[in-house]
Amino acid sequence: MKYILLLLFLSCNVFVATAQNATEVDQFWASLQSLCNTSYQGTLELPENDPQFAGKSLVMHVRSCSDTEIKIPFFVGDDRSRTWVLTKKEGRITLKHDHRHKDGSEDEITMYGGTTTNSGQSSLQVFPADPHTQSIIPAASSNVWWITVDKTKFTYNLRRLGTERIFTVSFDLSTPIKNPEAPWGWKE
Repeated sequence: MKYILLLLFLSCNVFVATAQNATEVDQFWASLQSLCNTSYQGTLELPENDPQFAGKSLVMHVRSCSDTEIKIPFFVGDDRSRTWVLTKKEGRITLKHDHRHKDGSEDEITMYGGTTTNSGQSSLQVFPADPHTQSIIPAASSNVWWITVDKTKFTYNLRRLGTERIFTVSFDLSTPIKNPEAPWGWKE
């Protein structure tokens, strides 16, 4: 009888944990979907003087949303080559980086990123580098990306573990801006 009660207890805990996991992912996803069709100005947080990003206009446009995919173009000045692609499947979220040339063709280094390993939090999801990333960018095998979102702020972050490489850009969600033109490679 003790073993039956223990099994029942453990089964209930697994069910509750699974329900909580789905809730965290679903709440995070709903927060992103609530931003769909809006754009926001960004601020480079780290590194403050990054030559590729410092002093340039940083804009994210939550441009395309479905139940399973959200695409967020990220513009750096006139460079419209980057899109963050988030995909939700089986209680996990995958982050990929779609890089394009001006003519819309894929960059040689594209679709790298990772998938969450747990449910994260309703305001935070973490994406360690996946095997595809490790194969096309060996130096990025220790990359960890994370996104935070709440009512006032969205942050995109990167840390390359074991190195000094860190990147953080934040977006003020309280002040939407005019939507920019399409990213490179997108058809209207």
